[in-house]
Amino acid sequence: MGKHAKHLVWDWNGTLLDDIGAVIGATNAAFAELGLEAITLERYRELYTVPVPKFYERLMGRLPTEEEWLVMDDAFHRHYWQRADGCGLTAGAAELLAARRASGSTQSLLSLAPHAELIPLVRRHGIAEHFVRMDGRVGNSTDGKSGHMVRHLAALENIPAERIVVIGDAADDAVAAAHVGAKAVLYTGGSHSRASLERVGVPVVDSLAEAVAVADELA
Repeated sequence: MGKHAKHLVWDWNGTLLDDIGAVIGATNAAFAELGLEAITLERYRELYTVPVPKFYERLMGRLPTEEEWLVMDDAFHRHYWQRADGCGLTAGAAELLAARRASGSTQSLLSLAPHAELIPLVRRHGIAEHFVRMDGRVGNSTDGKSGHMVRHLAALENIPAERIVVIGDAADDAVAAAHVGAKAVLYTGGSHSRASLERVGVPVVDSLAEAVAVADELA
């Protein structure tokens, strides 16, 4: 591998894992428990933001109380994990990861999904061997994707931030990349609309193959 080759940091949910259907299903199942109206995929993508309580504020017209938030968060995750095993990888993901590894380029996986659930799921999809490192969320960290990215890069020994491109589906992936001095490419198949991603100011693409191609071209 050349010393200037890009190291890709992949997001999981909505990027490598095609789980937006499960996300919408879990969101609406949780909403039904709370007496809220169902939401369409289009509206979800237009309103979604992090931290997630701000997303609920956009839906409800006010921030949820701490008690409401705990109920919402528990309901969503309960319904989501019932659906997650039925989700497949995004089209072309396995082939792209394998080709990347075969070429000698490195890549890793960074997700805010709980580490204990993330790793077995990645392994069941048969792609774990393509990553030099996989990190999910451990414990109750509250510093979001940016703090998680700092820890991930610290563990990726001898890979400088200027060689790293983050590929994700959400604005916080780009924010986390910028936080450590890395680049980002955002994919439209996940949680955000194209319009909301374009406001972030990084390249926006409609396929993972295009994301990899753009990542390799970034200075």
